[in-house]
Amino acid sequence: MTEETGLPDSVALLWGLRDTPRRGRKPSLTSADITRAAVGVADAEGLAAVSMAHVAQQLGRSTMALYRHVRSKDELLALMFDAAMEEPPELPAGCDWRTGLTAWSHGVVAVHRRHPWLSRVPISGPPVGPRNLAWFDRALGALAGTPLTEEEKVRVVLGLLTFINGEVRLAGDLAAGYEDNPEAFSRAYSTALRRVVDPRRLPWLSRVVEAGVFDLDDLRAEEDADADFTFGLDVFLDGVAAHVARRG
Repeated sequence: MTEETGLPDSVALLWGLRDTPRRGRKPSLTSADITRAAVGVADAEGLAAVSMAHVAQQLGRSTMALYRHVRSKDELLALMFDAAMEEPPELPAGCDWRTGLTAWSHGVVAVHRRHPWLSRVPISGPPVGPRNLAWFDRALGALAGTPLTEEEKVRVVLGLLTFINGEVRLAGDLAAGYEDNPEAFSRAYSTALRRVVDPRRLPWLSRVVEAGVFDLDDLRAEEDADADFTFGLDVFLDGVAAHVARRG
């Protein structure tokens, strides 16, 4: 608990309340400066390149100068995760809940594509930072006109986040795998499956293989990835729509 604010230390940090001096000269370095530099490092070099020493080097400061504002790498990662989320876009005016959540979901994916390292930051608790809470609020707002209870709205948004984060993480893993071994994503995959999938042992997968679902030159083509995400999102929202109808 931060004595000056009465807030948990992690919350005070994310809201910029922990290193605000009561009096005296404004500090020449702030946690916001450190966060921007760290996000720049992660965008350019990946999350593994982020360290207090490397960020200090980017700022032309000593590592100890950073520790006066950000006490650990875990704190730095929390600041980076919130800052990189940016401000959520406004939902389409007068839209229904489904249109709103669809736009919101694609907005989350767009942020992750601008900052691919985001899906690698460990999530150790519920959202408390200003930007993450703004995204949370925007999604809840899309459900404002539904008959769902407030608790149900939260559950819908958390379920949607679970789906989106899973899709984003998988896309990142596949992109890394493709970079290491593009051949694994070519027609060689379907050729291999036709040889090893025994319809007696794997009857339903065999039907998929024989239908030519995997007969593609590039299994991770961007347009296919977008189609997969849209399909999964539609199925999720179909379930929400059924629940909303029952509640109504």
